[in-house]
Amino acid sequence: MTLESLSSWALTAYFVVLSLVCVYAAHRYFLVYLFYRWRNRRPVPKARFQELPWVTVQLPMFNERYVAERIISQACAIDYPRDRLEIQVLDDSTDDTQQIAQAAVERMRAAGRNIVYVHRDSRVGYKAGALEEGLKTARGEFIAIFDADFLPPPQILHETIHYFTDERVGMVQTRWAHLNRDVSLLTQAQAVLLDGHFLIEHTARNRSGRFMSFNGTGGVWRKAAIIDAGGWQHDTLTEDLDLSYRAQLRGWKFVFLPELTSPAELPPEMTAFKAQQHRWTKGGAQTCVKLLPQVLRSSAGWRVKLEAFFHLTSCVVYVLIVLLSVLVGPALYAKLYQRGPDPPWQIALEFVLFLIGFGAPLIFYVLSQRLLRQSWVDSFKYVPALMAVGVGIAFNNALAALEGFFGQTGEFVRTPKFGAEVRRKGVWRQRLGGFHHRRSWQTWAELGMAFYLTICMLGLFGFDNWQQRVSGAIPFLLIFVLGYYYVAFQTLYTQWCSRRLATTQNR
Repeated sequence: MTLESLSSWALTAYFVVLSLVCVYAAHRYFLVYLFYRWRNRRPVPKARFQELPWVTVQLPMFNERYVAERIISQACAIDYPRDRLEIQVLDDSTDDTQQIAQAAVERMRAAGRNIVYVHRDSRVGYKAGALEEGLKTARGEFIAIFDADFLPPPQILHETIHYFTDERVGMVQTRWAHLNRDVSLLTQAQAVLLDGHFLIEHTARNRSGRFMSFNGTGGVWRKAAIIDAGGWQHDTLTEDLDLSYRAQLRGWKFVFLPELTSPAELPPEMTAFKAQQHRWTKGGAQTCVKLLPQVLRSSAGWRVKLEAFFHLTSCVVYVLIVLLSVLVGPALYAKLYQRGPDPPWQIALEFVLFLIGFGAPLIFYVLSQRLLRQSWVDSFKYVPALMAVGVGIAFNNALAALEGFFGQTGEFVRTPKFGAEVRRKGVWRQRLGGFHHRRSWQTWAELGMAFYLTICMLGLFGFDNWQQRVSGAIPFLLIFVLGYYYVAFQTLYTQWCSRRLATTQNR
């Protein structure tokens, strides 16, 4: 194979992969369109309960020593008639969280709260298994679920329960707010990412009649809907997404309330963020394999099916980004070696792909920040960081997607929580608790990808025609380089902090 043919192959492969990435990016434009078309279709309760129904609040937790007492106290502060409210602390912990949670439960029970402590010696089914165990004895007709790092507002049940006067409503989801948004660049990027997911995606899907997902916490379920859909199942790592699709395939209606927020903690350090992203991505791929064929065979309309396809296969983007990272160097060198001016079709294609690939996420996430009444400066300034983190985490998530499509269910790895004080910078370093990223080789692979892209970028400047041929690609290549460096070095730093903490504690 000649150098010319090899260059032509690299450039063609690059454009094919980039075009596939842009197909999913263009879907962002479509979600923005749906949002604007249906944004005024605000849900309203069909009626109001004359007598408030029984509600069970479930608090699943596993080794949450820094936040267990807080969530128990916060749940007990929910404004709802005590003779209609039950709280279940579903604790699978193996550390001193057991003692902390039990003591908090006893104090609240002594204060007159209807609260029970449920501990399992086995983590069968992980979070899904704990929720299913609690459901067996739950007295409530409705089930509210809050993870240990959440702070449900006191009025949350009064604000959500009346939507269930419509007997077709199976679940009501609130929007996540962020307790530690301003701690670091990483938490700022995550906040923008989640704001886009909730404010644009959820609103667009829910108000246009497409399927949306329960986010695992910060929502209320009708117990009958859970049972009718087949209950909590643990053959995927995203039991929330799995149950959501099964319930909606059974005809249950969901309601999303973007104005009602449930504040929660964002992972402040990279290994926790990676663990969370790996679980979400792998579970999404598993749910895709499990349920997408059922969705496509169902009686749902083609619009619902098309949106479900993009939703459930979205994890493929990470695999495509890794392929793009490998191909971008050879593709740019192919352009440098290309004889004569670029063909008009190639110039037009590059322009269109730029508008889609860069413009779609920019508009999507800037819009979400404007909806939060951020200034234009604040709306724009964290988008480059978000794009860099999105690229840098791609290797982690690509592995997760491949494991989800072709591997076994795997272990539910909890996201470490560090407590309210994490809003002060650096507190997490004293609270790592020995949490390690399990794939040390993966970090070096991410660093290797950063070195590879750095060499590719620096090598371009050795060509006399680089300004005419590839200068427009340099800023985007720089985002790739910085993204991989940031994720790799942040992971190494966190691992170093964890080892140092463990050494100090063992002295």
